Amino acid sequence: MSVRILALVGSLRAGSHNRQLAEAAVKHAPEGVTIELFEGLADVPFYNEDVDVEGSVPAEAARLREAAGQADGFLLFSPEYNGTIPAVLKNAIDWLSRPYGAGAFTGKPAAVVGTAFGQYGGVWAQDETRKAVGIAGGSVLQDAKLSIPESVVRFAETHPGDDTEVVEGLTKVVQELAHASSAAAA
Repeated sequence: MSVRILALVGSLRAGSHNRQLAEAAVKHAPEGVTIELFEGLADVPFYNEDVDVEGSVPAEAARLREAAGQADGFLLFSPEYNGTIPAVLKNAIDWLSRPYGAGAFTGKPAAVVGTAFGQYGGVWAQDETRKAVGIAGGSVLQDAKLSIPESVVRFAETHPGDDTEVVEGLTKVVQELAHASSAAAA
């Protein structure tokens, strides 16, 4: 059985280490696992219940929901902005949490990983992301974690996809997510 995982990156920067980490996940996905890196979170408007009306949902929000609806699981990449989750990632979670009780996360496994400049690798933001996804209905894998500290130094000359320790940790998370996703879909 093939497993489809949707990856959402909480940084919009072209050279983002979290984006590079997501690219590494796509590149090193195990056989039978497809990871789709969603492009376009910057274009999804801030969630507003007034515009979230059937038949008139903004096109980019509808595209995000469609991609999420086709996914068996979710892999979120969160940097840490001022000690918490980036607005673009929280906004995506908000759109995917609706309609209430039947959003795209409902009953699907999700894992959160990331890297940040600080000494803890963004764990606060990643914990907040897990909390938000869980409240949105996702089945968060609490033990499937990867927080990589000091990203600016660690990845100054090495892409995360070329760092053996990072690839091993990322592969372990993806395997756990794929297993949970295939079990949930069965």
